[in-house]
Amino acid sequence: MITVSVPDQAVADAVGHVGDGARVIVWDPATADAPEAERERITLACLAHRTGGRRVYGRLADLPNLAAIQIPSAGYEHALPFLPDGVALCNARGVHDTRTAEMALLLTLASQRALPQFIDAQARATWEPYETAPSLADTRVLVVGYGSIGTAIGARMRACEAQVEGVARSARTAPDGVTVHAAADLPALLPYFDVVVIVTPHDDSTHSLVDRAFLAAMPDGALLVNVGRGAVVDTDALLAETSTGRLRAALDVVDPEPLPDGHPLYTSPGVILTPHVAGFAQLTDRRYVDLVHRHIASFTAGEGPVNRVA
Repeated sequence: MITVSVPDQAVADAVGHVGDGARVIVWDPATADAPEAERERITLACLAHRTGGRRVYGRLADLPNLAAIQIPSAGYEHALPFLPDGVALCNARGVHDTRTAEMALLLTLASQRALPQFIDAQARATWEPYETAPSLADTRVLVVGYGSIGTAIGARMRACEAQVEGVARSARTAPDGVTVHAAADLPALLPYFDVVVIVTPHDDSTHSLVDRAFLAAMPDGALLVNVGRGAVVDTDALLAETSTGRLRAALDVVDPEPLPDGHPLYTSPGVILTPHVAGFAQLTDRRYVDLVHRHIASFTAGEGPVNRVA
């Protein structure tokens, strides 16, 4: 019998019937130890958003038959230091693609078409036309991190008639036909793109990837969009460019995060900020529920967890 723990009753209700060979229980390791009657039964533990740390993973490590931990995010670097020995870590790849891509497109269009300026004018009850704000159509967009989320972003940018190329660890032609360049070629590519979208995970290879040299290589008036991880961008280097008006930025993630009150990014010209909400999906959403059902089907077939990253 496969036992799956989910953090609250709403998620359990959304998951619904899981067949005769599996069962779903409600347990949130962020709030309590596992019920004694379930300690030896739990196969897969699904964690709530913003759940982690030594105490939570310590409770998970106390489950003798735990096979896998399902985190709610696509990023997983925060969980690796606490992962119990012999337990698989699974991310939520695919769950957040659409929402993150929607936000990347929204931020890009809002910056290109000067939406904050018009909203500010409306708040001041003032009519301030700006007819020459640039279109997204016919611009060149570089998506840095052309995985599943990057592909979803590319599709939406192409729907707006932008010319899209990608960057990944190695060069290839993506299944959608987009040219994907190797990461090593990034410095030479930057001068030729109007919009650069960052959607990479954060690790040693991407820490402060967007530094002074990266930004200096972008052309005047270009837009940097970050829906990946805040620490991929050197905040001081970005501020040096946006404060002069040479570059624009639209950021869902920042470093530090949360951004302290009064931080100069809030008022830097040409900067749009959203508070790390691009990919947030409820655990009751269909895409997450489908992921849990895929886990159960895979375990039932004797194949183990899906979306394994460690």
